[in-house]
Amino acid sequence: MSTPHSSQTMKPATAAKKLGVYLPATPQEFQEGTITRGQLEELETNPPEWLVELRRNGPHPRPVVAGRLNVSIAGLARGGVEEALTTEQINELREDPPAWLERERTIQAEVRAEEERIKERDLKKAKKVARANREAEHKAAAAE
Repeated sequence: MSTPHSSQTMKPATAAKKLGVYLPATPQEFQEGTITRGQLEELETNPPEWLVELRRNGPHPRPVVAGRLNVSIAGLARGGVEEALTTEQINELREDPPAWLERERTIQAEVRAEEERIKERDLKKAKKVARANREAEHKAAAAE
């Protein structure tokens, strides 16, 4: 008896996204079929050579390219990068970064710093509320 988990299927585009690969670069049989969760797990645990090669050399989907260049996907678009890039092309951009890449890295660093500031602020607020709630509970318990 198969588990319901392994019989659920997904479109090739979804599976490629979960695997972090560029769908048009995958084998035709991968692109044309549906993938079960069990098959996806098997691809993740025992990747075939084509998957190892795609992950190593690309072409890579935009989220992977953006991550490797430390920019956002929108930053790639602003920089004019609309297509998938290979590892070699990404490394060339890293070695000799154009002005748009430097600008987008700065923007990305500022965004991350602001997200961290907001996270810290929210954490302080949550701690303050928790402390106030504990104090209120103690007062209520003492009044009984």
